[in-house]
Formats: sequence, structure tokens, C-alpha cells
Amino acid sequence: MSVDVAAEVTAAPAGGTAPRGIGAVPAPVLMLVGMVSTQLGAAFAKQLFHAVGPSAMTVLRLGFAAAVLLVFWRPSLRLDRRTAGAVTVLGVAIAGMNLCFYLAMARMPVGVALTVGMAGPLTVAALSSRRARDRLWAVLAGCGIALLGWQGGAAGISGLLIALACAVFWGAYVPLSARVGALLPGGGGLALAMAFGTLCALPAGLSEGGSALADPAVLAFGFGVAMLSSLVPYTCEMETLRRVSALVFGVLLSLEPAIGALVALLVLHETISPLQTLGLAAVVVASIGVIRGTRGAPVERDATSRDIPDSREQGLRR
Repeated sequence: MSVDVAAEVTAAPAGGTAPRGIGAVPAPVLMLVGMVSTQLGAAFAKQLFHAVGPSAMTVLRLGFAAAVLLVFWRPSLRLDRRTAGAVTVLGVAIAGMNLCFYLAMARMPVGVALTVGMAGPLTVAALSSRRARDRLWAVLAGCGIALLGWQGGAAGISGLLIALACAVFWGAYVPLSARVGALLPGGGGLALAMAFGTLCALPAGLSEGGSALADPAVLAFGFGVAMLSSLVPYTCEMETLRRVSALVFGVLLSLEPAIGALVALLVLHETISPLQTLGLAAVVVASIGVIRGTRGAPVERDATSRDIPDSREQGLRR
């Protein structure tokens, strides 16, 4: 999920005209609203773990998000073998990434799980760079992860391992999403991959959630989580990228782990230790360092890129 960034803020919209109301909101405020919405979705999802479990919650989020994308993009199901294979593998990565993220959240604070997972695409971006300095940023991120896992206990170790698995899937999404995007322009490929990812997660979700998944209240809650994690961030971030460069956007996005930790503190009353706070800060600084070290053209953003990290933005979103 590599991103090409520009060094300046663009004053003119990249395309289209925003609604008058949202267009009057400063871009940093819109970005903040989008990130807070995403982390509220994660925090509310965690509140439902006691009722259906993290695997079932994953199915609800992916399923509702896939449904919205399929209705919006209406992709053709007539795919050649190469395209179908790429979509299938991407769907597996989506399922693995989201399952591992929620399973890690069940064992550790939201901010910690998010930060460790984010290290996957960050490492891919750093190691794919030809600049030695970017590799040092990857080392800094690794040190930050070590501090994040410095809490001991079986739950802490298992949570860290699962979060690292999330990082692997998140990092694998880098080339997979680029390949699907090249084969299926627009959001149709993501919609199909998201639907297949839902099917991949379905056995674990049904086994864990059982009949609770048919509860109207649970379904409504799951739909709300999917919308908080998708619709609101889509709207805010699309408008933000009309007004700022991808560099500014990426730097703002790198603050999301800190926002996740703050939202979890306010909603779930989760706290992290001073060492974990230092580790989180190290990963955030490393993310900003990698983004600032990249040069290129601004990214174009579409309405599909919030459920999972976009390959054009380092994959640093969640």
C-alpha cells in the first residue's frame, strides 16, 4: 500500500463540488471527525464482544460494508481466471486482517492493537523504499511494537501475536490491492473481495455468535458499527483530499493510533502504560517519517477505501 505524496497543500478541489455544509468545515476538522468515527466504530464493536464475540462482530462489519459496496458499485460477476484469483486472495487477506484485529482488540487495548497492526503496511512501505532513512523508520516502528508488547502475561502475549498476524495480513494487502485495482478499476474489485472475505470469516462468526447473529438488536448494532467505520469516514476523507495534498492527509492519518487510544479511554475506560504510550508514539513518528520521505503525485481517492487500508495511502488507515 504505497502512497505517492506531494509537498504542498492544494487549494482547489480535485474533482466535484462538495455539499455547501461540509465544504465550509476546515479540512483538519473533517479529518478528525472521520478518524474519531472510525475509532468509535471499533470501540462500539468491542462493547458487543460479550454478546457475539469478536469473530461474529467481524462478520457483521464486513457483511454490512460489503452489502453497501456491492449495491453502490454493482460489479460484474463475469471475471476471468486471473482476476477471480486476485479477488479471492484479496478477500482472504481482508478476512484475516479484520478477524485478527478484532481478536487482538479482545485481548489488548484498542490503541495498542491498532498501532501494532499498522506496522505491517508501514514496514512494507519502508522496506520498498530505496532510502536508507526509511528503513531506519521501520526499525523505530519495531522498537515501538516491542514497547507496546511489554506488558507480560498470557493474554498480553497472545494479543500481541494476533496483532502481529493482523500486521502481516495488512502488509499483504499492499500488493494484493494494487493488483486487484489494476485488473478491476473502480470499487468493484474491493466490493467483491469484501464479499468473499465475509464468506471466509462466516464459519468462525457463526460458530462463535450462533443464534445471536439473528437478533435484530445485534444486527442493528453491527450495521451502526459498519457505517461508523465506513460511511462517515468516506465522506469526510473524500472531501479532505479535495483540499489538501496526500502528504498532509497522510501525516494527519498517522495520528489515528493516538486517537484510537483516546477514544478507547473515553468510551471503554481503557488505559495504556507509559511504556506502551512511548511505543505508540514511536510508531506514529515512524509513520510520519515514511510518509514525509515519499515524493510523488497526490492520490485520488474513491468511496471504497475506508473499510480497509488503501494501497495508495501506505495502508496506514484502519
